[in-house]
Amino acid sequence: MWWQIGGKKRREQQLADARAEAQRWYERLGGQLMNLHGDEPAVKQALADAGERYNAAGSQLERAASVTQYELARETALEGLAYIRAARTALGIDPGPALPPLAAARATGQITKPREVEVQGHTYRASPDPRNDTPYYYPGGRVQGRPVPAGWYSEPWWKTALVAGAGAVGTLLIVDALFSPAWGDPGYGFDAGYQEGFADGADYADVEQAGDQGDYADMGDFGGGDFGGDFGGFGDFGG
Repeated sequence: MWWQIGGKKRREQQLADARAEAQRWYERLGGQLMNLHGDEPAVKQALADAGERYNAAGSQLERAASVTQYELARETALEGLAYIRAARTALGIDPGPALPPLAAARATGQITKPREVEVQGHTYRASPDPRNDTPYYYPGGRVQGRPVPAGWYSEPWWKTALVAGAGAVGTLLIVDALFSPAWGDPGYGFDAGYQEGFADGADYADVEQAGDQGDYADMGDFGGGDFGGDFGGFGDFGG
């Protein structure tokens, strides 16, 4: 009986720790949102995305009842803070201390130089820095199983509500055009490498499948903003 009591206390402590950790990052995100302002397109867009993650994380925290669900809320808040760092970069100020790595961005790398491709008559751009023609930041993640590096883009084509004809072209074709060596120079874009990141998606899929059998089965109820898509196969989180 004593081990049952000990196990219960341990689970309660784990739940309390997970709740406190998620709450800490959520409050930090809220404080950053209150103190940042800017009129530049890249700044406004990054702050809008950060605000979406803040609202989503708040909703997740209200409904969380397990360690996994609190971890999802933490991940949402961290992604919001990644957008905050992007906004600060676009403002030309110190982005602040580094954040814990996002689970969704594992092995996806970063854009290292500007890239422009044309797919069926439509131009798509990507850049390591915010520019007038690349105002949409993406913190890195997987889109339909493909690794997409962190960076600035001309359009938020990774979202389920595709824009500017992207739906007709197909998201995978855009990803291939921007990042596959077959479309451009083999050394472009990834710190970790396109093929390495793509292969790593198999491991991530195993985690996702295992999660479907436990607490992760509830995660569809925790979507908010883009949380449903880019977070691995979970939706727009991380896409």
